[in-house]
Amino acid sequence: METQRSLTQEMLNKVPAVTLAFWVIKIMATTVGETAADFLIFNVGLGLVLTSLIMGALLLIVLFYQLRLREYVPTSYWLVVVLVSIVGTLVSDYLVDDLGISLATTTILFGTGLAVVFAAWYASEKTLSIHSIFTTKRELFYWAAILFTFALGTSAGDLVAESVGLGYGTSAVIFGALIAVVYLGHRLGVGAVLAFWVAYILTRPFGASMGDLLSQPVGNGGLGLGTTGTSVLFLVTIAALVAYLTVTRADRIETAQVVEVEA
Repeated sequence: METQRSLTQEMLNKVPAVTLAFWVIKIMATTVGETAADFLIFNVGLGLVLTSLIMGALLLIVLFYQLRLREYVPTSYWLVVVLVSIVGTLVSDYLVDDLGISLATTTILFGTGLAVVFAAWYASEKTLSIHSIFTTKRELFYWAAILFTFALGTSAGDLVAESVGLGYGTSAVIFGALIAVVYLGHRLGVGAVLAFWVAYILTRPFGASMGDLLSQPVGNGGLGLGTTGTSVLFLVTIAALVAYLTVTRADRIETAQVVEVEA
């Protein structure tokens, strides 16, 4: 039987435009990753290992669905981000708490892993831009990078807040200031791709520090809202913003590539 190729199927860009809503949801997803992991481990009593297995399996299921989509769908995309945030937190916590690896070592380990992903991505695709995620290979590189940014941000944030002893509030101020520096650098001419990925990494420890600041008891340097209250508040806000973006389509990138499909 002769193999024919259809050139009629298009894959639209699979990720959202980088808007203010993007950063707000991302930071909140980061905070949820920190507080939800603690809630499942301690409040529900699942423990670190069981929580990691459940969240890891759930992430694989949702990611499989996400990869099968032909365009950006806000609910699917942001659900993957939230789950990646939780899993990245759990991976870092497992290496540090259960295996006894220092935060400095895990920070270096995840930073190296992220560099390897970027190097492989660029060698294969000649770009690290998120404005051209219209093939499955690029999307896989994208999600691998996202996972490492969350794990790296978790370790780096805990290293600054706990090991160095600066506390949650001071850590949030430091990482927030670094994000502001990146934004200013971009306004002054720093490339958009570099600025995006550096800011994406920094928003993880910033969001985690904010999560700890809100949820931890006053005696531990927090505001005492608890992991349950903080997680619910931020999840509701994320859901409202995602619903808004779904209706308005305000964060769509209208870039497409024709994908060859064998028939």
